Amino acid sequence: MVKFSGIAAVVTDIEGTTSSISFVHDVLFPYAAKHLPEYVRKHADEPEVREQLDAVAREAALSPNDVDALVGQLLGWIRDDVKATPLKALQGKVWEAGYRNRDYRAHVFGDVGDALKRWKHAGLKLFVYSSGSVLAQKLFFEFSEAGNLLPLFDGHFDTTTGPKRDSQSYTAIAGVTGFAAPAMLFLSDVVAELDAASRAGFQVCLLERPGNAAVAEHSYPVVSSFHEIQLAE
Repeated sequence: MVKFSGIAAVVTDIEGTTSSISFVHDVLFPYAAKHLPEYVRKHADEPEVREQLDAVAREAALSPNDVDALVGQLLGWIRDDVKATPLKALQGKVWEAGYRNRDYRAHVFGDVGDALKRWKHAGLKLFVYSSGSVLAQKLFFEFSEAGNLLPLFDGHFDTTTGPKRDSQSYTAIAGVTGFAAPAMLFLSDVVAELDAASRAGFQVCLLERPGNAAVAEHSYPVVSSFHEIQLAE
């Protein structure tokens, strides 16, 4: 059991923290790779999709009118797991169809739902900070294997807030939520993200989950389940 004091809000990562890395890499990424080309070609003229395609064109120095090249770039980013904001936005739209068609349900570890409910009942505010788009985050928790967990959360942050390894991103989150950084606990499986959050003044905790990669040397508290996290007054 690891005890944290003075916590008013919890900010959690998703992949490798609330949920298995394998679900994201073995289910969501292949689904997006299979269905994204058709989705982009079908919806390329819609304003929300066009905005993201224009962003892809700028980032990759491509013609915004060359849909085939844009699709190729998006598929390359999926293959290389690039945290590109326009890719994440478009993936979210493709995944929405998959969730609503019941092609899959989002994996969450068995301890997550109960712990989130317990923290919420205790009066804590709960937030998500993930490289996946806000839409993808909301779908993930709405259509999870543990049922609809979305109402438990008070807000969502993605790469439009800033890179997850940049301390300014966490300073921004504290500012938006209105909590002092030391009253916020950030949960992640990535030491570099914990480093950034810690520099911003957050309390932090590393999650060791099945399938997670080995981590670099660090001095952070470590748990393998949300049930091992004790939040005291």
